[in-house]
This record gives sequence, structure tokens and C-alpha cells, in this order.
Amino acid sequence: MTTQQLIYETAVPVNSGRHAGHSVEVGSDYSFVRNINSLPLMAVEFPMASPDYAIVFAGNAETVTPAVILGVRGNENLFLSKEGEWQSKYIPAFVRRYPFVFSSSEDQQTFTLCIDEKFPGLNSEGRGQPLFGEDGKPSPYVDGVLKFLQEYRGQHLLTQQFCKKLIELELLEPMEAHFTLGSGEKMSLNGFMVVNRKKLNALPGEVLSELAGTDQLELIYLHLQSMRNFNGVKDRLVLIHGGKADGTAEPVADAAEAEPAAATAKAGKRKG
Repeated sequence: MTTQQLIYETAVPVNSGRHAGHSVEVGSDYSFVRNINSLPLMAVEFPMASPDYAIVFAGNAETVTPAVILGVRGNENLFLSKEGEWQSKYIPAFVRRYPFVFSSSEDQQTFTLCIDEKFPGLNSEGRGQPLFGEDGKPSPYVDGVLKFLQEYRGQHLLTQQFCKKLIELELLEPMEAHFTLGSGEKMSLNGFMVVNRKKLNALPGEVLSELAGTDQLELIYLHLQSMRNFNGVKDRLVLIHGGKADGTAEPVADAAEAEPAAATAKAGKRKG
């Protein structure tokens, strides 16, 4: 998965002294994630994201996070049009929170609202929503942003609990996706993990019952069902780069080739 912080070029704390008189105009241009081929996803987003995206897990043996696959080639988002419009019904919360983000203290007890000052929609011409009122206090728009980021933070903690359970149960295995285009070109994407169905089915009844009681079993099934969307990624690749529309995309477990502790989803051409 491409380093997510790269979309924030100059994130600074939002304050009245620096940003008084500034507004934020958020449009439909998502070009700031054009060079990212995967994005973090919160567990609560699985039901909305699973119809369109392949949901995988990235990280290492101790810490993993869910992610949606956006492209096969490195630094290419196949879900964006040339004009930067998002071409899917659901837009991940990670994208929707931009240009804002929380900066946390070392002890994770204090969070500061920051904004990427390189965001084109940040302006002093009054376009969009003001950051501060004439009294110097945060505007209702900023209050809404704070609420959204607080909810995002809470969902992040719940997602971490879900991922820790997957690691505890040793359900994750390295996986790579093989893409065969109609032109005969073969490509692969690795550096991610998925739930092993056999290990899941072998879990004791009481463990499955516990997973069902916390809705984590549903999340696992949504993840597994989303694997079919790798074919949709292949179709988008063909649409953008040309070639025949037929071909296949198939996730294949291959511990010898995949990288079990990779933090990035890597892409490359394969011979054949």
C-alpha cells in the first residue's frame, strides 16, 4: 500500500492566527490520490466498500490494517477519471477526510486538527466554507470536521481490535493476485494478506460464535466475497490502457512469492 501520508504535503495545525479569513472549497477533484494504488479502510466501511473494491490486509506480523485495492501498477489509481472524478459509488473515508487530519501527541492522548495547506481548495477569497467566524471561533464547518475525524479515530480503534483478532487466530496468509489480460500480458500484485478459508472453517464453534457476536465474522465474509472484485480492477486496467476486454484476475496464495510482512502493495509485470 502506498504511504498514505504522501497525500498530505504541508499539514499544519488549524488556528485563527494563521487561518483567519480562510475558507475551504471541496469539489469533485480527487487528483490528490491519483498516484496511490491502495487506501486504508475502516471495518465499518466493509459493507459499503465490498460491492466495488477488493478488500485486503496490509502490514506485518504484529500490525495489519484493511485496505482497498485501487490499481495494479505502482502509483496508479484506476478509480479516477482523467479529470480526477471518483468512479465508484462509495468513496473511502480516508479520502473524504482530506485535506484535514489529526496530529497526535506521543502518548496518543492529545489530537490537533491539521490541514494540508497545499490543498487547492484552501483560499482567502471566500470560496466554500469559512474556517473561522468573525469572532475568531471555529466555524460550524470546522465543528463538523472535528466530529467526523473523532468518529474516524473511534472507528480506527475498533478496526485495530478486529485486526488483532485475525492475527491472534492466525487467519491471515500472504497472497498475490495474477492478472492475465486479453492481450496476453501477465501482471501480478503482491504485498498483501487475506483470510485463509480453511483455517476459518476449522475454528472451534465457540470461537466462531464469539466472532459472530461481535460482527467480526460478517466482516470476514465481506472481505472474502470482495476478492471477486479483482476482476473489476483488471477491467479498469484494460479500459484505461487498452487491450482486449477478456482475461482473468485471480488471487493466489503463494508464500514463496508474496511478501508476508510488506507494508506496500507492490505491482510488477510477470513473464509468460
